[in-house]
Amino acid sequence: MTDATKRPEGPPTDVNSAVLDAKGLRAMAHPVRVRLVGLLRKHGPSTATRLAERLGVNSGTASYHLRQLGAAGFVEEDTERGNARERWWRSVHHMTELNDPELAEREPEATLAYLQSVAAAYTLRVQQTLSELQTMPPAWRDTFDLSDWALRLTPDEAASLREELRSVLARYRRDTPEAALSAPEGAERVGLVTHLLPELDASPIPVTSESADDPSGTETS
Repeated sequence: MTDATKRPEGPPTDVNSAVLDAKGLRAMAHPVRVRLVGLLRKHGPSTATRLAERLGVNSGTASYHLRQLGAAGFVEEDTERGNARERWWRSVHHMTELNDPELAEREPEATLAYLQSVAAAYTLRVQQTLSELQTMPPAWRDTFDLSDWALRLTPDEAASLREELRSVLARYRRDTPEAALSAPEGAERVGLVTHLLPELDASPIPVTSESADDPSGTETS
């Protein structure tokens, strides 16, 4: 799982979360590292060679970034699988959280680089799903949703919406190795990516008799 949850306050949502500090933020401020951690969380332990093939980079590049992630505590060597010729790596955490606004202010460049890397990973995930959509079983294809809704909220209302969405998600089974073993038959991994994007430069449109009846949400399912 590759997650960037920027929360102004409150504890992490998972005891197995990596809460970013300055060192961790700088370590994760690279698109290859964000994707490496995501692959290890999604598919389980792997080697630099196999991860490099998935990412389309050389094994030396993957090895270098894995070592940097290891030094920062995001991944660790899986000694039960490794041998003299091949090192295996595994993720230490289930998810990553950026929930310190002061850290974002102190490290603006690293914060931006990290969030841009996460956004790129999300975009790639959507594109991969779209490329596979037509070959999915109909039952799964019918669950696909790509929507955006325009809301006009205060900062407090936007924060409340974010927390309400989190409480809904908490009712569902998170994808972890443990959950996969006990999940009911037919359960598959589902990625739910949420964006709450303030658009502070958006000019309000005067309401007319025609526009008042026109919904602002755009939904594609």
